Amino acid sequence: MDFKQIQELIKMINKSNIGEVSIEEKGFKLTIKQKEEPVQQVIAAPMHAQPMAALAAPPVAPAAQAPAAAAAADKPAKAAEAPAGNTVTIKSPMIGTFYRSASPDKPAFASVGDEIAPGKVVCIIEAMKLFNEIESEVSGKIVKVLVEDASPVEYDQPLFLVEQ
Repeated sequence: MDFKQIQELIKMINKSNIGEVSIEEKGFKLTIKQKEEPVQQVIAAPMHAQPMAALAAPPVAPAAQAPAAAAAADKPAKAAEAPAGNTVTIKSPMIGTFYRSASPDKPAFASVGDEIAPGKVVCIIEAMKLFNEIESEVSGKIVKVLVEDASPVEYDQPLFLVEQ
């Protein structure tokens, strides 16, 4: 199984309700697990709204309210992050760890104010001990770096805002 096949498998699992998948081939074993939903529900609930005893119990009624509260909370955040009409977002093509440079002593591949063109490496994402150079598919000027160096990123997470 090659890296592209693994990426496609991760994409399909993320879009489905499958909790876990294990594949074994000729001395190769791959297990992919989804995040658990209850953790997200506890984070979405405001701490001051519930007594501590209610937080210890499994969420029954708040579980139905949590997605609505999370959606309402996401709308203002997305409106604030909404790029202007002439900006494009470079998104992560995979799950991994985001690095702005090849090593700590090297300069960043792309910084705010840098001009980029299609094919220019803008960052590295480490996934399963493989360092993948992420190339720009657009040309323009980097307006904002949306991720901290050496932090984990999700599939399709915005990394850079580019003004065209």
